[in-house]
Amino acid sequence: MQIHPLITENAALFALCERMAKADFIAIDTEFMRENSYWPDLCLFQISDGKEAAAIDPKAPSLDLKPLLSLLVDNEDVLKVFHAGGQDIEIVYNLTGKTPYPLFDTQIASMALSQGEQIGYSNLVDSWLGIHLDKGARFTDWGRRPLDKRQIDYAIGDVTHLAEIFPLMLEELRKTGRGIWLDQEMERLADPSNYTVNPGDAWKRVRISSRKAEVLGRLKAIAAWRELEARDKNLPRGRIAKDETLADIASHPPRAQEDLGKVRGLSASWKGNEIGARLMAAIQSAKPLPRDEMPERDPSRPGLGKEGALVADLLKLLLKIRSREINVASRLLARSDDLELLAAGARANLPILEGWRFEQFGRDALDLVEGRMAFAVRDGKLLMTRTEA
Repeated sequence: MQIHPLITENAALFALCERMAKADFIAIDTEFMRENSYWPDLCLFQISDGKEAAAIDPKAPSLDLKPLLSLLVDNEDVLKVFHAGGQDIEIVYNLTGKTPYPLFDTQIASMALSQGEQIGYSNLVDSWLGIHLDKGARFTDWGRRPLDKRQIDYAIGDVTHLAEIFPLMLEELRKTGRGIWLDQEMERLADPSNYTVNPGDAWKRVRISSRKAEVLGRLKAIAAWRELEARDKNLPRGRIAKDETLADIASHPPRAQEDLGKVRGLSASWKGNEIGARLMAAIQSAKPLPRDEMPERDPSRPGLGKEGALVADLLKLLLKIRSREINVASRLLARSDDLELLAAGARANLPILEGWRFEQFGRDALDLVEGRMAFAVRDGKLLMTRTEA
């Protein structure tokens, strides 16, 4: 495979993208820093089509990434291959407002090939190619320039190995007939809504025990305030205020700005500065959370009750048995929420009752819930048996 020098000039990038626009697939990876910022600081793009590979420096003066980004989001003739690509896709979305399409994620594909639910890249390379990666450059400062040869070689290796693994994985999926199992997962990964952060929904990521409408309304208001402050200052959310601080303020709101100086987790200076004033404005403008936005009292088991919870547990046991039988990661077959909805009586719009999931698991899950199947122990092994019901 031809490895190019680090690309820092527009002519070289344009020529590379023009060639790769004719490829069947391209392997993509990025290096970025996010410890000190709200937005990921893109430091390097790596790309390979299996014949050539290059690292592209987005920090190079005057380098225009437009040809590369167009290749990723506008050219639907080329398949884009990632490994655990969520954050890479987010970066592309932030730059373009679009997601790469069509795409293939080798971590997701590994679930259909009995390699676990979240296989790491090093283990993937080891299992498919027998190569033990040097992780020495993994935690390097990718934002510092110039990058040395070891950093660049390490980064390019991520896509050269990926470009070797993808055809092998694709062939195995064809042999097993499991490629179609991945379509829905890949579509879900490519959905732009995954990468759009709505400040009005930010409160849903904060853990809080209260289910009072007044408390949750305040949490919604101040979580949205924090999101906007973090964006404006390009700082991590936790640098503005930690989750536990938001939960504390929502539950025990200060009456006046000067009381912010007593809140654990906030700077004493907030009792008199502008950011403190904006926080108080958010608190004072908060309204009780509307009834239709109120979370379930136990979101992990919606409407189940005690008996339904036991049924959900049986479904999870069935899932464990079936995933072991067909040698596939259980999360690819079914999600806990879907099992609990089935146990609670839901039948419409459940992925496990459609398509290949129904054939592999959903039919038996439905039979178990409706009394046509039961567990049995035979010769020390747990089995499923049909009933007369």
